[in-house]
Amino acid sequence: MAKYEGCLRDGKAKGIQAKPFTVQLMYETTEYTQSAALGLDSGYTHVGFSAVNTTKELIAGELTLLQGQVERNKERSMYRRQRRNRLRYRAKRFSNRRKPAGWLAPSLQNKLDTHIHLVDKISTLVPISKVVVEVAAFDIQAIKNPGIEGKGYQQGEQYGFWNLREYIFHRDNHQCQNPECKNKAGEKVLQVHHIGFWKEDRSDRPGNLITLCTKCHTPANHQPSGFLHGWQLKVKSYKPETFMSIVRWKLVNALGCEHTYGHVTKAKRIELGLVKSHANDAFCIAGGTRQQRVDPLQVKQIRRNNRSLELFYDARYIDIRTSEKASGGELFSGRRTRNKNLNGPNLRVFRGRKLSKGRRSIRKRRHAYQPGDTVLLAGQRFSVKGIQNRGAYIKLTDLAKPVKTELVSPLYYGKGLCFR
Repeated sequence: MAKYEGCLRDGKAKGIQAKPFTVQLMYETTEYTQSAALGLDSGYTHVGFSAVNTTKELIAGELTLLQGQVERNKERSMYRRQRRNRLRYRAKRFSNRRKPAGWLAPSLQNKLDTHIHLVDKISTLVPISKVVVEVAAFDIQAIKNPGIEGKGYQQGEQYGFWNLREYIFHRDNHQCQNPECKNKAGEKVLQVHHIGFWKEDRSDRPGNLITLCTKCHTPANHQPSGFLHGWQLKVKSYKPETFMSIVRWKLVNALGCEHTYGHVTKAKRIELGLVKSHANDAFCIAGGTRQQRVDPLQVKQIRRNNRSLELFYDARYIDIRTSEKASGGELFSGRRTRNKNLNGPNLRVFRGRKLSKGRRSIRKRRHAYQPGDTVLLAGQRFSVKGIQNRGAYIKLTDLAKPVKTELVSPLYYGKGLCFR
């Protein structure tokens, strides 16, 4: 970076972006352009990339993809359904529900588009002449059962059971799986619990479901102070393998690039004596041998916009048992089903002074700054935490009090693919 400071100072170059540091020359140069090969270690959570030429590695790094897209889609659908239920009745129309050929679930489409966007982003920084992507196909049933063959592929783990709930109970021997269960009932009432509920993973795959009794499967245990929050079991998830099997050729066709396989990358990485990492895998995929390496960049995908127009804020009370704040959902009536035998204690009686009432918030405008952006205030850099008073004030990190929005100026926006 130091060798370009003179060019920037003399006006021979101008800065394009700070991360990664990029400048554009303001005078005419030769028409020669060095060619580089880009290797892409595609993945569900992390993507490695490396661009190399014959002498050195030009750029390398690891991208961490955005997670939680499924739950955001569910939340958006929930609010939309609630709004539409308040409108007049309108006849159902199914003609606009047809999915086009090649349709992907929005969460998978987002990850596929991010791979393509990353290649386009690197191509604006480095003259890429060739792209090589590592692809893979996984046989999930063979991973679970190495000896499977023939008709066994048609008889999955739920074969012979009426529904998923029955299979989960059978798998768990019709017993509560909480090792510290204190339910002394002779015949425990069993329910199915989503293991990843606390981290917004509510998928109905068998690996995310477990059997609990009604004494353990309570709303209180779902709270941050309960044992179900943060409860993790060693259950293997095959989301990454499924994702790669679905999108591998879509990615290759969209980029119009070459492809390779994982065993080829592994053999080359071992031959070069490199440790296992996404950046090193991408270096091998790009055709790297003994070129001069660079420090890998850390890139994180950050949500660009919050398109949820409606939010619900629960009422807040003083819990007379502890004299601390509690939400209305925590101090609820105890009613869980219409069967009175399953209802818990009525916690409404512990509601003390009401601090705030529940409300629905409808967003009516979008502000210029969002959390994660970097701004300048009196020559110092600050990160944005939020907007207050309808955009009149802005909350910044390391500052106790908000400041007027008109006093700050934008430095760069922390959205999309952010290089660290």
